[in-house]
Amino acid sequence: MSTAPQVPDILSPGFEANPYQAYRLMRDAFPLFRHEATGSYVISRYEDVAYVFKDRKGEFTTENYDWQIEPVHGRTILQLSGGEHAVRRALVAPAFRGSDLREKFLPVIERNSRTLIDGFRASGSVDLVADYASRFPVNVIADMLGLDTADHARFHGWYTAVIAFLGNLSGDPEVAEAGERTRVEFAEYMLPIIRDRRRNPGDDLLSTLCTAEVDGVRMSDEDVKAFCSLLLAAGGETTDKAIAGIFANLLRHPGQLEAVRADRALIPQAFAETLRYTPPVHMIMRQAATDVELSGGTVPAGATVTCLIGAANRDGSRYRDPDTFDIFRTDLTTTTAFSAAADHLAFALGRHFCVGALLAKAEVETGVGHLLDAMPDVRPADGFDPVEHGVFTRGPQTLPLRFTPVSG
Repeated sequence: MSTAPQVPDILSPGFEANPYQAYRLMRDAFPLFRHEATGSYVISRYEDVAYVFKDRKGEFTTENYDWQIEPVHGRTILQLSGGEHAVRRALVAPAFRGSDLREKFLPVIERNSRTLIDGFRASGSVDLVADYASRFPVNVIADMLGLDTADHARFHGWYTAVIAFLGNLSGDPEVAEAGERTRVEFAEYMLPIIRDRRRNPGDDLLSTLCTAEVDGVRMSDEDVKAFCSLLLAAGGETTDKAIAGIFANLLRHPGQLEAVRADRALIPQAFAETLRYTPPVHMIMRQAATDVELSGGTVPAGATVTCLIGAANRDGSRYRDPDTFDIFRTDLTTTTAFSAAADHLAFALGRHFCVGALLAKAEVETGVGHLLDAMPDVRPADGFDPVEHGVFTRGPQTLPLRFTPVSG
């Protein structure tokens, strides 16, 4: 006698171990359901998640960030809407694209990548997560901001506490307390630096944020501090897990690894497919401003909507063989993969599309290229098979690799 399928629990150990089977069941049988423990409505189909992100009718807000991220970051650009959001985004966006990114920050990216690689280049082994991926983007952002390189370890500690807070869906009080403590410590560190940078601006990103003006509006000290906190966490976590994910995926597909090794112009394709196949962020929340009809029913006004990016990016109605990693797939457009016109959902879409997408692309292209140069015969450590961990954000926690050292 067959039994009816049960709605998967996104907080269960089985889901954390392998969410992809649960994602398939959700898309097929439970495209919209209320998850009692998080008090949210969960959606998993590509068309629904894309609809919420694009929000062309103004049906969704980011008011959920008031409780989700404000306790650790302060009030950020993510919580703003309308003209206020547009002005703040116009203040920060230029630093993450075009000539500023190319001329001012690409050298910072290259220097930090080479410094980390020099630490293991001659050893023949590395844990790519601990020794490179989890440190590289945080170090880059700290240097872009013009902060003291001697404080890199502190930034890494704050970043780790904030990411734990954001992924604390079960409400662990110790994790919550550590995250809230980080907000206080980061403010005590940053606010004096911000005030000094206003008086003595330099050529760094923090000075740019302190002096930028659009329509007579400048960012307050609190605005700048909150954006820097958000940048360290969001910019660190996505690039960290993307680099680890690219190598984990390519190592499982040696033919594609060899293709990327031979033609570095394929790195953006490997990045785009990794964002689709194993996205660093598996869920983003929005809040319904009105009753909204989606697949499977109605989301009531005021409800939180958990958008499962990890499920939507493997929707068979959108992608051919969605559970296959294929950097050569023809239904994923690399040329738009790092813009608001992307056809994967890893950076969200619409007006809240990730402002740092091009920075992440520059970091990944540089970092993966440098790593392949330093590890031309890279392979997993004997007996190791990369395992993903996490629910809110997800990726390998460790990635021990072996290689034959080459001169740098």
